Amino acid sequence: MPIATLTLELAIEHAHSLKDRRQVVRSLKDKLRHGFNISVAELDEAVVWNRATLGIVAISGSSAYLAGQLREVEAATRRLAVGLGCEIVDSFIESDVVLDTLEGEME
Repeated sequence: MPIATLTLELAIEHAHSLKDRRQVVRSLKDKLRHGFNISVAELDEAVVWNRATLGIVAISGSSAYLAGQLREVEAATRRLAVGLGCEIVDSFIESDVVLDTLEGEME
């Protein structure tokens, strides 16, 4: 069964405190969990207030479905980030199988 992870590096420029950062990260995690059947976790320590790293994991019986789902999650995250005042500065996908439909679009 294919498993894939999507790692997102976020810049939260308006965050002036840990509370500001936590509010953005929590809201983004909740919205993604609610909209998709995925697991979302914050991967880094809250050392820097204006940066955060999110890890997203999905599992499926179909690698094509998994590739499409992660593409949708990333697109939704970009839309949500604008409303929350943050920006995705980097993202990358890792999988235990080759996600053909995803690799062709990333090049």
